[in-house]
Amino acid sequence: MVFTASSSSAQFSSAQSSSAQSLRGFRGAFLDFLEDPFYQPESEAVRYIPDGLLVVEAGNVKAFGAYETIRPQYVDLPITTYADRLLMPGFIDLHLHFPQTEMIAAYGEQLLEWLNKYTFPTERRFQDMAHAQKIAVAFIDELLRNGTTTAVVLAAVFPESAEALFAEAERRNLCLIAGKVMMDRNAPDFLTDTAASSYDQSKQLIEKWHRRGRLRYAVTPRFAPTSTAAQLELAGLLLQEYPDVYLHTHLSENVSEVAWVQELFPNSDGYLDAYDQAGLVTERSIFAHCVQLTDREFQRLSEAKSTIAFCPTSNLFLGSGLFKLEQAKSVQAPIHVGLATDIGAGTSFSMLQTANEAYKVAQLRQQRLSPFQALFLATLGGALALGLEAELGNFNVGKAADFVVLDLQATPIMALRNPTLPDSLAELADSAFSLIMMGDDRSIQATYIQGEIAYARSSR
Repeated sequence: MVFTASSSSAQFSSAQSSSAQSLRGFRGAFLDFLEDPFYQPESEAVRYIPDGLLVVEAGNVKAFGAYETIRPQYVDLPITTYADRLLMPGFIDLHLHFPQTEMIAAYGEQLLEWLNKYTFPTERRFQDMAHAQKIAVAFIDELLRNGTTTAVVLAAVFPESAEALFAEAERRNLCLIAGKVMMDRNAPDFLTDTAASSYDQSKQLIEKWHRRGRLRYAVTPRFAPTSTAAQLELAGLLLQEYPDVYLHTHLSENVSEVAWVQELFPNSDGYLDAYDQAGLVTERSIFAHCVQLTDREFQRLSEAKSTIAFCPTSNLFLGSGLFKLEQAKSVQAPIHVGLATDIGAGTSFSMLQTANEAYKVAQLRQQRLSPFQALFLATLGGALALGLEAELGNFNVGKAADFVVLDLQATPIMALRNPTLPDSLAELADSAFSLIMMGDDRSIQATYIQGEIAYARSSR
């Protein structure tokens, strides 16, 4: 039986003249999303197929639906079966720092002190291409080991760091949006560029890497305090010159940070306005954190169709505050939101653990975040936020076959909690919640990029 909005399986045409050898099938239980469960009933937004078949051709979804419906159309199809496993679209991480990989879990500071004590000295090493390449391998290994197949990433200020990251992502066929950090003040001399050099270097990286395969570029001023008005204006110029690149930065994370921005940009009407005056608030802008936003700033982000990257583990770790998810996902002024690990202030590469902390943030605000809403934010919600919903985010035909195989029995206590896969949406909600609360990298049995295995868990 298939549980979807229409209570019927997807129907697709018979296999065409492609040879069977070019097709691959994957059988298991499937969960994905067709609509936003913050605004639509979960019975309509969630698609659950307890016994499904995914057919992949040339890296994309060729057919998808109930096994009994799809299988007769592909008689000679080679099938990989994942019994008692849940298959979902690959996770989408909207904000993390590649150069902070090796300093994750650094003790005892809040944002501004933490940057000076730990982050800036660590990022200095990324001027060395060999070091950047070494960490790029470890970084993408961790993404895949945690089921993340698309990520929005900050490199260091050095172009070498972005080069190393893009090259490794290209080698793995990862969907990656990244950029070199722009920062021309309020940082150590060894870690600053200039407004002009940041523009030139970013432009060169855009020309080389943007839309090369599955790669895309994000113009990346680190955050307003480390950029002069001139640098922000040149970042805005890059957005004008390359309208399909992204803007990726931080916004209103910490109370002291917000006050500092007002001192540095006295002519701005708040933190967001410092970016807005430079033309950086657009429908392709991704703003991380947004913990201290005013009501007016929430409204402006909604009007601009910008995106918020919700980073619960780092917001708790650095004591920044509790994100107002209910306001961002309001009916009156809706904003695109996705989940983000924010490595290395974030404490885990796992999007399951990130969803865990997001639930707790909502609880502390006397709000509810359902397991389906949380998993939506990590999949289709992220794709919608990036404007990539035509390519990613669920198992609709034509989309990239990026997916993760989840083990709901990955630990003894999880096996006790989830002895069998559920047959209904109501039972699935309970199992999905337990997965979020107790799951982590151990719950990832396999990660696939365009139908090819990119990570497989060792036998336990």
